[in-house]
Amino acid sequence: MVRRLVLAFGAALAALALAHSAGAVNPQVAGVQIALRQHGLYRGPIDGVQGPMTVRAIRAFQRQHGLSADGLVGPRTRAALGSRGRPPFGTRVIRRGMRGFDVGVLQFLLRRHGLRIRRLDARFGPKTAAALRRFQRRARLTPDGVVGPRTARRLCSQLVCAWRAARRPARGRARVQPIDARAAIDYWSRFYGVDPGLVRAVAWWESGFNNSLVSSVGARGVMQVTPATWDYVETVLVGRRIPRTTSGNVQVGVAFLRQLLREFRGDVRLALAAYFQGPRSVRRHGLFRETERYVAGVLALSRRL
Repeated sequence: MVRRLVLAFGAALAALALAHSAGAVNPQVAGVQIALRQHGLYRGPIDGVQGPMTVRAIRAFQRQHGLSADGLVGPRTRAALGSRGRPPFGTRVIRRGMRGFDVGVLQFLLRRHGLRIRRLDARFGPKTAAALRRFQRRARLTPDGVVGPRTARRLCSQLVCAWRAARRPARGRARVQPIDARAAIDYWSRFYGVDPGLVRAVAWWESGFNNSLVSSVGARGVMQVTPATWDYVETVLVGRRIPRTTSGNVQVGVAFLRQLLREFRGDVRLALAAYFQGPRSVRRHGLFRETERYVAGVLALSRRL
């Protein structure tokens, strides 16, 4: 999958190409906005909403550091951001004195809850600690000024946090994930709102529903997911680790396909091309001949499966 794609942590890395629906708030996007502002490249609002200003700032940062200016915060861009680009919110316990990407996200979330945070600087100082304790008392948590799992969940519980909403099953849906490839395709297609016939066609073309398949470029499983794409989906689109199972592989592939459909404004042909060739390459070069065959084959299959 995505033969020439080098994505990962990122487009909360938004446009980074996060392309959530217009106006959706993603705290991880706020984190990257803070990091880019500290580099003097982003002067827009820290609002957690993807937009062209965020994309331009990422590309400017990438050009400054000799990176491919694709607007996606992949492993190299994250490394260039240094401590400002890691770790994602929710992957460690946050305490006073720390700094980093997740501290910036914490400050954004506290502000969203109506607590005064004058500077979103990704530094956990006394003012951030005081605001956090106020939040914890309001939420009836132990006011210890430490962001553990319970506090992190409560910080996001009342917000439209795109990375949480993407992973929370809707009411009434089964909580037990399927292990069979076909059942997993049906489950995650419904979950993410993607045409199951299209997903079945991609899975059949990519692997023949074979989760043990590994390509020459390291793409794995039913949906032929590259390690970089898996990292991107976990970190940005879902916000948690996804098990390396058949169901997990399908979830990653479907979540990524939905992202591409959003990026290309519902154009199925271009989304499929980006799945195979990579979104940046599709935008820059159009569809290669091999990609055209892939798209035609998948679309034909989707009408029969």
